[in-house]
Amino acid sequence: MMQVGRLQHCLYGLPALALMVPTLPAHVLVPTFYAQELGLGLAATGAAIFFARTFDVLTDPLVGQASDRAGRRKPFIAVGAILAAIALVAVFDPPTNAGVIYLGVWCAILYAAWSLVMVPYTAWGAELTVDYTERTSITSWREGFGLVGIAIAASLPALLQQGGRSLSDAMMMTALVAIGLGVPSLILLLRFVPEGRRHSSARVIGWYEAWTVIGRNAPFRRLLVAWFINGVANGLPAGLFPLFTTIVLGAEVRQMGIILLIYFAAALLSLPVWLKLQSRVDKHRLWCGAMVAAILAFLVVPLLSVGAIPAFTVICIVTGFALGADLALPPALQADVVDLDRLRQGGERAGLFFALSSMSAKLAAAIAVGIAFPILDLFGLDLSAAVPGADSATMALAVIYAWIPCVCKAIAVLVMWRYPLDRTTHTEIVRVLNI
Repeated sequence: MMQVGRLQHCLYGLPALALMVPTLPAHVLVPTFYAQELGLGLAATGAAIFFARTFDVLTDPLVGQASDRAGRRKPFIAVGAILAAIALVAVFDPPTNAGVIYLGVWCAILYAAWSLVMVPYTAWGAELTVDYTERTSITSWREGFGLVGIAIAASLPALLQQGGRSLSDAMMMTALVAIGLGVPSLILLLRFVPEGRRHSSARVIGWYEAWTVIGRNAPFRRLLVAWFINGVANGLPAGLFPLFTTIVLGAEVRQMGIILLIYFAAALLSLPVWLKLQSRVDKHRLWCGAMVAAILAFLVVPLLSVGAIPAFTVICIVTGFALGADLALPPALQADVVDLDRLRQGGERAGLFFALSSMSAKLAAAIAVGIAFPILDLFGLDLSAAVPGADSATMALAVIYAWIPCVCKAIAVLVMWRYPLDRTTHTEIVRVLNI
């Protein structure tokens, strides 16, 4: 397995800056924009996005297996980036008469193109090193640049709106910024970062046999379950953040942007801390500790009253710090699982394994938006008339936003606490594989 230097770690992580710029608007702003600004409504918007994400999860194993079979990651990333740029403009700059079908179809295309980029990209990161600690360093570079991109996305719409631009204009500008940053960073990635060991001769397994592999790989199965449950926990507040801050807390759009910026800044600043701590504590235990911290912070959120912006900002600092662990540690754990599969089954299937994890994350996001929005619709949350205050609809919003994620994270902690693939076990795997 080829080892790379710190500069190549940086160049590998750099494209994540551009890739993550549209992620926050896609998860946070797009649902609210189509439901409220374009008048599609909560239920219709949630259904369209749920359809797109459900279709999306089916593309991940196809991409993963194809890149494994080809023994290459770069061509898939290049093609996916071009398709994603086209779809991004369509989703972020829709015509005024865009309906449910438009949203569902273009979101499906965008998510499929995203799979062509992200599945090979994350699998590639696992192939750059076999070192237990260095893997967290690589994922930290990637997620760190990604957080910078998210911070840009969090601040850009608010700054543009302060300058008199509409939310629609701000979303379009976000798409253009993502494309502008993506072109040079992807060129540097594809030109200067090696793909590592070529594995085109590896046996590629089918979809049915993939589930057999999962059944035999207990650490992967456990990690996949925890990743999914924690993904639901993170997806609920991500999708409901604009509604919660404006309806429950009475925040202005400017304040919402500042809170998001602080939240992602806390996550970015936490990455060196998690990286240092994981040299002393096993990665799965460290991740559990971060999830517990997020639970303790989120427990008080539904008890906040209108105008409690400072208290909520402190909570966002704590949960943002925990987010850094959510981003950096699970992919590093996933890379260790690939080594275990290589030892037991033979061959190279990083693309397939990361595709299955990507499926888990996407399905979690789909469930979060697809269920939360219709439930709020049933409670009678009226976006056009909602004002800050306390009633059954706003209380339901607060509970779904904070307490349901607490339950989900608690379950994820229980799943991961006795995770068997620790530092000692992985060191022995690498020794046996002689890589």
